[in-house]
Amino acid sequence: MRKVLVCGGSGFIGTHLIASLQQQECYVVSADIKQPEFGPSAADEFYQVDLRDPVSARQVISNDIDTVYQLAADMGGASFIFTGENDADIMHNSSTINLNVLDSMVRNCVPRVFYSSSACIYPARNQVSADHPNLKEESAYPAEPDSEYGWEKLFSERLYKSYAHNYGLDIRIARLHNVFGPLGTWHGGREKAPAALCRKVAMAESGGVIEVWGPGQQTRSFLYIDECIDGINRLMNSTYTDPINLGSARIISINNLVQLIANIANKEIHVRNVDGPMGVMGRVSDNTLIQQVLGWQPPDRLEAGLTQLYHWIVKQLQDQ
Repeated sequence: MRKVLVCGGSGFIGTHLIASLQQQECYVVSADIKQPEFGPSAADEFYQVDLRDPVSARQVISNDIDTVYQLAADMGGASFIFTGENDADIMHNSSTINLNVLDSMVRNCVPRVFYSSSACIYPARNQVSADHPNLKEESAYPAEPDSEYGWEKLFSERLYKSYAHNYGLDIRIARLHNVFGPLGTWHGGREKAPAALCRKVAMAESGGVIEVWGPGQQTRSFLYIDECIDGINRLMNSTYTDPINLGSARIISINNLVQLIANIANKEIHVRNVDGPMGVMGRVSDNTLIQQVLGWQPPDRLEAGLTQLYHWIVKQLQDQ
């Protein structure tokens, strides 16, 4: 039985990843600064530790670990990333975690690691068009991320590549694109757009108005959590070691996303577009490379995934 460690195992993606790894008959250790929000950890072992502390990192990354899944980061939605108010913490905390994870892996001879990067690494200049953004993997350089979060993710990609080159680590890096689904943050300021909009629609009366930051014509692609986990597993079973996009190729405007959610809720919802942090104008996963490498790309499950997320958030509201 392989023993694996999920750093950030109490988070949204980490919670779902742990369940998948257990289905693969792995012995799963989870490490996170906080307890899981929606129930006890399903991991075989759970450690509530601060991975910014090198001693704690060395304790959980023991020499009997086969693979580390490094998801731990200081992150959130647009209101957390794009205001500039959290930049120092984002860069310091996430960089420190990655430095400690890699140092501990080398010290304890742990051979394999998955690193969750982000589509936020891509140059802002390539995302000014809502309809035709350029997010091919090779377009990442010359670098020009639109946020310090993106700069940290890009630095950390290079950090993992350097440790692979100098210390022989077997690495996989996925640039995740707007992953959504149940068991994620849905209120409080760190939630992503699908959860925030599902909450707003759920709380609005039919015929009501909800506010959307920006003009509403800005576009994104959204990847349902099941497809994200499937993609991670497929990437880990491959031999590909360079960063690769993991996201949906379906592009949709934020205002149209609201209408999809309103249809699921069977409500008439009107949008008021207001000033607010919104990031780039257009972003969608370019899946050319992942199709070449894995012979697969994530299927489009936007409506089905939003249905799952919406009804889960309705239940959270009812249980408050």
